[in-house]
Amino acid sequence: MEQPLVSIVIPVYNAAPDLARCIESVRKQTYRNIEVFLVNDGSKDASSPICHMYERIDPRVHVIDKENAGVSAARNTGIAAAQGKYIQFVDSDDYLAPGATATLIERAEHAGADMVIAHYYRVDGGKTTRHGFLKRRGVMDQREFARELMDEPASFYYGVLWNKLYRTALIRDNGVLCREELNWSEDFLFNLEYIRYAHRFCAVDTPVYYYVKNEKSITH
Repeated sequence: MEQPLVSIVIPVYNAAPDLARCIESVRKQTYRNIEVFLVNDGSKDASSPICHMYERIDPRVHVIDKENAGVSAARNTGIAAAQGKYIQFVDSDDYLAPGATATLIERAEHAGADMVIAHYYRVDGGKTTRHGFLKRRGVMDQREFARELMDEPASFYYGVLWNKLYRTALIRDNGVLCREELNWSEDFLFNLEYIRYAHRFCAVDTPVYYYVKNEKSITH
């Protein structure tokens, strides 16, 4: 089976303490056909040297240095650079399960899905808990997925970008971007806009992502 290219976009801002863990979790994915965009959003700490070190040792890693303009602008920069059939987002203070990309891609390709949504782990100090809602294995249309979303409209599960796989062409063809003028719920708005154009949705109940609760995190 041909492995489609997946573009993994990681916005980076003053993330030095956690950055290596994040990047290593991406580089060690069992799914190998990836390109990784580390979008350094004007970091003042050691994030830039760390990013460039990984760019030197792994040809799949690409660093984009830019002036600070916020996480939405960083993600949009990554989207513009992406060459993959699919896009996956990771926050620099979190990390992926080893089979995350493989799990998402297998479901997307098998079902012809425009979006795949997955369970995730929340890491809070020494406690790790599992989160997610959808357990159904079948393909959902837009109306069915929207109905499920409305049962839990304020949840991370539906609102964030990092537990999902997106089809790049659908984003590009419809001009779906993160709203750079917002600093709250811009990821949820991105998802709502994307859902307007998507037709096939699938869920996996395998957790693919470790969200690390951190008062300084992007999601927080």
